Amino acid sequence: MRLEPQRPGLGAGANENHFRGSCSWILLFTMAQRSGLEDPERYLFVDRAVIYNPATQADWTAKKLVWIPSERHGFEAASIKEERGDEVMVELAENGKKAMVNKDDIQKMNPPKFSKVEDMAELTCLNEASVLHNLKDRYYSGLIYTYSGLFCVVINPYKNLPIYSENIIEMYRGKKRHEMPPHIYAISESAYRCMLQDREDQSILCTGESGAGKTENTKKVIQYLAHVASSHKGRKDHNIPESPKPVKHQGELERQLLQANPILESFGNAKTVKNDNSSRFGKFIRINFDVTGYIVGANIETYLLEKSRAVRQAKDERTFHIFYQLLSGAGEHLKSDLLLEGFNNYRFLSNGYIPIPGQQDKDNFQETMEAMHIMGFSHEEILSMLKVVSSVLQFGNISFKKERNTDQASMPENTVAQKLCHLLGMNVMEFTRAILTPRIKVGRDYVQKAQTKEQADFAVEALAKATYERLFRWLVHRINKALDRTKRQGASFIGILDIAGFEIFELNSFEQLCINYTNEKLQQLFNHTMFILEQEEYQREGIEWNFIDFGLDLQPCIDLIERPANPPGVLALLDEECWFPKATDKTFVEKLVQEQGSHSKFQKPRQLKDKADFCIIHYAGKVDYKADEWLMKNMDPLNDNVATLLHQSSDRFVAELWKDEIQNIQRASFYDSVSGLHETPVDRIVGLDQVTGMTETAFGSAYKTKKGMFRTVGQLYKESLTKLMATLRNTNPNFVRCIIPNHEKRAGKLDPHLVLDQLRCNGVLEGIRICRQGFPNRIVFQEFRQRYEILTPNAIPKGFMDGKQACERMIRALELDPNLYRIGQSKIFFRAGVLAHLEEERDLKITDIIIFFQAVCRGYLARKAFAKKQQQLSALKVLQRNCAAYLKLRHWQWWRVFTKVKPLLQVTRQEEELQAKDEELLKVKEKQTKVEGELEEMERKHQQLLEEKNILAEQLQAETELFAEAEEMRARLAAKKQELEEILHDLESRVEEEEERNQILQNEKKKMQAHIQDLEEQLDEEEGARQKLQLEKVTAEAKIKKMEEEILLLEDQNSKFIKEKKLMEDRIAECSSQLAEEEEKAKNLAKIRNKQEVMITDLEERLKKEEKTRQELEKAKRKLDGETTDLQDQIAELQAQIDELKIQLAKKEEELQGALARGDDETLHKNNALKVVRELQAQIAELQEDFESEKASRNKAEKQKRDLSEELEALKTELEDTLDTTAAQQELRTKREQEVAELKKALEEETKNHEAQIQDMRQRHATALEELSEQLEQAKRFKANLEKNKQGLETDNKELACEVKVLQQVKAESEHKRKKLDAQVQELHAKVSEGDRLRVELAEKANKLQNELDNVSTLLEEAEKKGIKFAKDASSLESQLQDTQELLQEETRQKLNLSSRIRQLEEEKNSLQEQQEEEEEARKNLEKQVLALQSQLTDTKKKVDDDLGTIESLEEAKKKLLKDVEALSQRLEEKALAYDKLEKTKNRLQQELDDLMVDLDHQRQIVSNLEKKQKKFDQLLAEEKNISARYAEERDRAEAEAREKETKALSLARALEEALEAKEEFERQNKQLRADMEDLMSSKDDVGKNVHELEKSKRALEQQVEEMRTQLEELEDELQATEDAKLRLEVNMQAMKAQFERDLQTRDEQNEEKKRLLIKQVRELEAELEDERKQRALAVAAKKKMEIDLKDLEAQIEAANKARDEVIKQLRKLQAQMKDYQRELEEARASRDEIFAQSKESEKKLKSLEAEILQLQEELASSERARRHAEQERDELADEIANSASGKSALLDEKRRLEARIAQLEEELEEEQSNMELLNDRFRKTTLQVDTLNAELAAERSAAQKSDNARQQLERQNKELKAKLQELEGAVKSKFKATISALEAKIGQLEEQLEQEAKERAAANKLVRRTEKKLKEIFMQVEDERRHADQYKEQMEKANARMKQLKRQLEEAEEEATRANASRRKLQRELDDATEANEGLSREVSTLKNRLRRGGPISFSSSRSGRRQLHIEGASLELSDDDTESKTSDVNETQPPQSE
Repeated sequence: MRLEPQRPGLGAGANENHFRGSCSWILLFTMAQRSGLEDPERYLFVDRAVIYNPATQADWTAKKLVWIPSERHGFEAASIKEERGDEVMVELAENGKKAMVNKDDIQKMNPPKFSKVEDMAELTCLNEASVLHNLKDRYYSGLIYTYSGLFCVVINPYKNLPIYSENIIEMYRGKKRHEMPPHIYAISESAYRCMLQDREDQSILCTGESGAGKTENTKKVIQYLAHVASSHKGRKDHNIPESPKPVKHQGELERQLLQANPILESFGNAKTVKNDNSSRFGKFIRINFDVTGYIVGANIETYLLEKSRAVRQAKDERTFHIFYQLLSGAGEHLKSDLLLEGFNNYRFLSNGYIPIPGQQDKDNFQETMEAMHIMGFSHEEILSMLKVVSSVLQFGNISFKKERNTDQASMPENTVAQKLCHLLGMNVMEFTRAILTPRIKVGRDYVQKAQTKEQADFAVEALAKATYERLFRWLVHRINKALDRTKRQGASFIGILDIAGFEIFELNSFEQLCINYTNEKLQQLFNHTMFILEQEEYQREGIEWNFIDFGLDLQPCIDLIERPANPPGVLALLDEECWFPKATDKTFVEKLVQEQGSHSKFQKPRQLKDKADFCIIHYAGKVDYKADEWLMKNMDPLNDNVATLLHQSSDRFVAELWKDEIQNIQRASFYDSVSGLHETPVDRIVGLDQVTGMTETAFGSAYKTKKGMFRTVGQLYKESLTKLMATLRNTNPNFVRCIIPNHEKRAGKLDPHLVLDQLRCNGVLEGIRICRQGFPNRIVFQEFRQRYEILTPNAIPKGFMDGKQACERMIRALELDPNLYRIGQSKIFFRAGVLAHLEEERDLKITDIIIFFQAVCRGYLARKAFAKKQQQLSALKVLQRNCAAYLKLRHWQWWRVFTKVKPLLQVTRQEEELQAKDEELLKVKEKQTKVEGELEEMERKHQQLLEEKNILAEQLQAETELFAEAEEMRARLAAKKQELEEILHDLESRVEEEEERNQILQNEKKKMQAHIQDLEEQLDEEEGARQKLQLEKVTAEAKIKKMEEEILLLEDQNSKFIKEKKLMEDRIAECSSQLAEEEEKAKNLAKIRNKQEVMITDLEERLKKEEKTRQELEKAKRKLDGETTDLQDQIAELQAQIDELKIQLAKKEEELQGALARGDDETLHKNNALKVVRELQAQIAELQEDFESEKASRNKAEKQKRDLSEELEALKTELEDTLDTTAAQQELRTKREQEVAELKKALEEETKNHEAQIQDMRQRHATALEELSEQLEQAKRFKANLEKNKQGLETDNKELACEVKVLQQVKAESEHKRKKLDAQVQELHAKVSEGDRLRVELAEKANKLQNELDNVSTLLEEAEKKGIKFAKDASSLESQLQDTQELLQEETRQKLNLSSRIRQLEEEKNSLQEQQEEEEEARKNLEKQVLALQSQLTDTKKKVDDDLGTIESLEEAKKKLLKDVEALSQRLEEKALAYDKLEKTKNRLQQELDDLMVDLDHQRQIVSNLEKKQKKFDQLLAEEKNISARYAEERDRAEAEAREKETKALSLARALEEALEAKEEFERQNKQLRADMEDLMSSKDDVGKNVHELEKSKRALEQQVEEMRTQLEELEDELQATEDAKLRLEVNMQAMKAQFERDLQTRDEQNEEKKRLLIKQVRELEAELEDERKQRALAVAAKKKMEIDLKDLEAQIEAANKARDEVIKQLRKLQAQMKDYQRELEEARASRDEIFAQSKESEKKLKSLEAEILQLQEELASSERARRHAEQERDELADEIANSASGKSALLDEKRRLEARIAQLEEELEEEQSNMELLNDRFRKTTLQVDTLNAELAAERSAAQKSDNARQQLERQNKELKAKLQELEGAVKSKFKATISALEAKIGQLEEQLEQEAKERAAANKLVRRTEKKLKEIFMQVEDERRHADQYKEQMEKANARMKQLKRQLEEAEEEATRANASRRKLQRELDDATEANEGLSREVSTLKNRLRRGGPISFSSSRSGRRQLHIEGASLELSDDDTESKTSDVNETQPPQSE
């Protein structure tokens, strides 16, 4: 396989055409070529043969190897030699040296099997040494990737590795992580697969030091994703071409994604000491994918750009690559355009030109340009960017000089400034002025302030950095724009975070704090993710585990940095210090120490000499911070003058860079690593002057903020970090930790201490520390058993066993500490180190086994070889023997014949033939069995097919029914569609009509406009006439002057007359001027009064409306309060009922328990009584047996008596015969007779006593039996009563439960209806208020329509829209009522409406106040004008004739009257328009009514369909009843069968008893026969006599005994058989009973289930029916409402007609008055004074009439509104009453139908009626209030009339007018002020009341909700308790049944035991009797033999007498054998003297 040579591995670029990759990563090109040809698997896979080397395993086991600390290697391997207390003697493995080490410093070593392990979480010993050793081993083997739990750890190889080719990508593609060795591709693949499978966003977090390979790994991830997830179009060019070729067209998305990195690295990367291609910014690349997994776009966010590098660099470091690329790669033409110079000519390139080894800046410049072309950058954009880059360099060349006498800076040479301004498109003079003397704001003025040299230098550097930063941000935005594909929607994304890792330098600044803060957050995310996943696995496996959030470990440190207050953190304190004017870095440190000095993660500097200001303990270690220039870095100031110039630049690109909008794009915080300062954007500039108030700052007042606030760098960075963390938390993170092995950039070298530091900083060891808390080692059950079963050989038995059980047994056998392991569902988990211990044990065990196995094998092989030798020896002997025999036989002829004949014989073939036949037979049998099996299979299949056929037929039937239903549904839908289409056509026709009406209104509008133009022309004509009159007036004045001259000539002649005339004229002038003044004042006051009256009326109307709304709200509130109180009462009652029911239930349960306990006691008593009865019966049986035995003994005694008497007679005869009687014999005889007599007496006494005892026993037995039978009957009666009580209690309980359920349902339904009614009421209120508001607005608009005719059409359109909206609302009421969510929205909407209403009222109040102020000002102006006009009038009236004044005034009056006539005509037209509008609304409402009727018909159809369904359901119910009846019959039949079987069992039991009785009879007969035999034996007297007969009788008796025995055995067999049959019958009967009970139970359950389903269906249908009824009721209500609205509209039309008639009448009146006025005018010409007075009076009358007309119209409108409002309220209340009544009737119907027993609903009905009475009372109160309001209105009218009369009287009294007018002015002013203030106070009170009511309503709603919740919880509890009670009852019944069954079994067992005891006693007695009889017989035989031998009669008689004595005593006293023997011996002792 040929592999192409690749670019450097981790340090090299992912793209072949790119210059990127640090020099250190591609040190040797030849090495790269050589490695390109190497096998890539060597760098991926571990050589397992080396790892599983048994020698190394044995060495590890033998030496006890451990790790000890080492300065050179970090840790070294050593073996433990001996332990000495806390110290240990170890021997180093490398050189054999011995050393003493502390025990705590030793770390365990893993077994060799864990060498080079791919996942370090698998290490059994988790410690730093093991992790470092594993990484080192893998690194030296070329394996740079290693997993550490969730981490992937990467170590920079500093050389090329051939593991990034396409073949490797394909190798990892589609594979799981554990299937392939560690690789960045595996991480990428797992993230990609998780994203596709789980639809969860992923993130890959690459962190590490500079030079560790973060950027390269990021590029590898992008390369992999671009290859794997490229779309079909871009598949052909996954790879980047190897040679750079110019691409003119825009590349595909994947290619552009790969080319984004080179551009960003040119502008954002630089050479540092550690890394030649160090990223000086962090970035988060978000790659978006569609649903199918293709890339659809990308987005890049950047963080922490080190922009200060553009200004200065450290030693041996470079600035950003783009500067060197531009200076090296630009052509001459480009250089001249950009004004470029040499490297050493720029001050900002601190170290001049520093080349990168192995890289050419010129080539890299071309590659960057090519990448820009691929990204779609235009030539102009590229040129503009390069101009800005050049300008940044030019900024550094500007030099300032300090002037001699002052500190002011100056620019001696502005050549550089000219170049800069040319590049940036600025004016040079303005730029230099802005830098040297910027404008600052002092107060409200701007002044210019001179800058010092330091300030100017700082400003230039800040501008350079800001310009470069803005260019970089614009570039990122432009790349994002190119990568954004908005056509395809991204489903999910993978984010790749490439950010700097934890940094710890000697002294750390603000930048390091931010970076470390970021890493703290990321580590917290890692801890949470890692251990949450770990703990989730523990939970999944079912391990007992207390959840630990390990993210909290880092929380104190994060709080120390970011906490905003209590106490504030570092960033918050820094922001706070930025606000104070005299704050410095030192004050910041002091405040930080004061606030956070006691924090656990904060430390103060220990010594004063310490360079650090404070210290923070991060998770990676302790970090010292130096707080120099932190305030300046946080504020980041900028010169606003230059920023404004740049914003106004002539270069469009520069202006765009500095405009405000660009700053909103992806704003992150950016930091300097040197002591430079940042600037914030123009819109966020931090102004020190603005913040601190200083005017003499270093930067002037050029700093401003938007909205008075400035955002510090710390705040911005914290925000961006918060957003980033939120994004990462919403993704599934994958962690990649990059590690730098050494600082020399050498391949193959690893500095252990450096790596350890990075492991700590990267959190790898932190992750291991987390692992230590849990169970890091885990192994699947099967593998554990397979590997370690050798340690527990006998723990697991043979055969199958579950893996978990096997592991548990193995663990028990291993005797492990329970704390060391946990057993899950599929795995077994171990603490660290346990598996290593088990491995050691396993190795030792295997060693022993192998040694033993080798020994066994060797022995076996030796024995086998020996046996083989023996076999060979015996075989040799056989061969020799056969050979010798053959040599003897080969020439024998018969042998030859035998060998030739033998094959010809048939006998030899018979066996073969038989064998063949057998084989054929077997084959035939197999065929037969196969055919039979096939036949059975076919039959089974046939049966199965028949069943399937039946099932399919049923399904077909069901499908046909469904099809029929669907067809019906389709027909219904088609009909509905037809109806909807008709409605649509109607609506379209309506729309057309509305459009026509709109057209008509437009035409009318045009006509009105034409009319307005005509009126304006008339006004112009009137103005011309007025001007003519003015000219006439001037001519008249000239004539007057002439006449005055004539009068002056004639003055001398008539001086007295003239003097008098002058006096009179002066008086007249004074009076007329006073009169004019008073008239003007009166006019103004009248106008003001009219306006104020109008305002007062408006305010009064509004006040009334507010009062009405308040009253309505109060009504609603009272209603709601009443309802809530009612509900609370109901709830309380229900709770009380529930409590009572609970108490009753508890009592019943207690009674039930008591009854059950009593029943149990009774059953126990019964059982005890039965036991006693049985015992007494057994005693009776025993006594009877005793009695029988006594009888037998008595019989025996009598027989003995008879025998004795016979013997006595025989002896007498013998005595007589022998005559040997002596005195001794006589004495003996007398003694014997006495003894016999005594014996008789004793026998008689005993028999008497015995009979007496038997009689007593019988009496006692009878009494006991009677008592027991009585007790039994009482127990039965008590049990029956208990059963009845129990049944009654159960029925009561069920009824109570049903009642509770019904109450719950009723309550829920009433709640539901109440809510619906509330919602309706609220909606209606809202609509009413909306209608009122609209009407008020229309009225106001009608009043103001003279000046607003243009708005008529728009208002009409709005009104129509609102009408349509109301219609739609009316149609959607049904759906709104059902949806609770919409109810909530309605409530919120109502609240908003109320708030808007309040706002409107406030606005109206403000407008009124403004109007009042304007009117006050207008009044003052008018008064001034009046005064001026009065002065003019006095001048003119001296000159003008009175006639002209009167004519002018009359003409003005005429004009006013004409204007009034026109206004009235316009009002008439408006009324006509309003009438038309009302007609239209009437028509529309009629149409809506028709639509509602159509809907009603549709609802009726639905109801009829539901009734059909109800009928079907009734049929189904009837069928189910029939089925249940059939089941009941079957149950009865089964019960009858059970009874028959019980009778059979009883008959069998009787037969058994009879058999037992027969057996007893046989036993009695046997006893009698034995007695007879004894008698016969005793009857023998002499020796030789009857021996033969005795033997015969003996044989006969023996035969009889044998026969009796056989009979007895047969009877016992029969008895056993009958008992077996009985047992079988009982078992069968029990089985039958159990089967029958099971069948009954299943049938009952089926019936219950069907019943439940039927009830459920009934309830559903009833609910549907109820919904239909509700909908019907709602439709009827809507219809009624529509009719009421129609009536209202008709009433309004009638009122409008009446008003029109009244207006016409008033017009006629006015015309008549006008004629009167004309007549008066003609009369006034005759007499001037009278006409003047009359004209004034007529004007006053006219105005008063107009005011009265207006007032009457307003009063009429307000009364009309009040009447309508009252009617509407009445109708609403009627609707509510109707609705509530319908709700009540529905509830009553429901109550009757569901449960006839519930009487509480009647109480609810009464409560509802009482509520209705309350509502009627409220309605009466409202009507009374309306009446009172009307009365107040009438009173107000009368008062107004009185005031008018008073005013007229005041006007008539001219002399006192001035004083009275002044008094009136004061009074009116005070009155108006008082009324306005009162109205304002009332409005405020109303608003407060409204708010209070809203709050109370909200509180009431909350209370209602709470009570509902509580009620639901209580009901749930009740149901749970009831369920538990039922369960307990069932359990108790089962337990009782079980107890009864067990008691029954116990009693039966006891009975059987008593029976067995009785039979045993009987047999024992029989045995005793038989033994006694046998002994007696043997004694008799022996005595007979002795007598025969001796021949003496005395001995015979003595022996007989002794035997007799024995028999008697045995009968009476039941003596034992020993007694009998002793007595016989006594008798024998008494014999010798007798013989003597």
